[in-house]
Amino acid sequence: MQSSEADSESLTARPQTAERARDATRGFLAAVAPASRPEVDAVLLVVSELVTNALRHAGGVTRFRLVAGPGTVTVSVDDPSRVAPRPLSRDVGRPGGFGWHLVRALSAEVQVRIRPGGKTVSAVLPLPH
Repeated sequence: MQSSEADSESLTARPQTAERARDATRGFLAAVAPASRPEVDAVLLVVSELVTNALRHAGGVTRFRLVAGPGTVTVSVDDPSRVAPRPLSRDVGRPGGFGWHLVRALSAEVQVRIRPGGKTVSAVLPLPH
């Protein structure tokens, strides 16, 4: 579902895989802003990490939302867990554990909101128009 308000565009979905979330994001970004490849890649990586974390560690994705405003895109993922994500210690000898670090490094802002029935993790990234 895509909607338009004043200066923003949004998409709300409930993807069951990170691949479907990335596909929806590619289509959304192509429609709202012809951003350069590095910005698109950063958004796709954050989408992939947030959705994968919800699927692996938090009981699934209950809502996935993209909102493009002037110069930014906000990625929000809801899940049924009330446990906030936490960074793991970086251990190059162990696979995984780098996702939350990447999300925070690529995003201008990251917010975790615990709410009844779960949480929402949101990341704001630059998206030049």
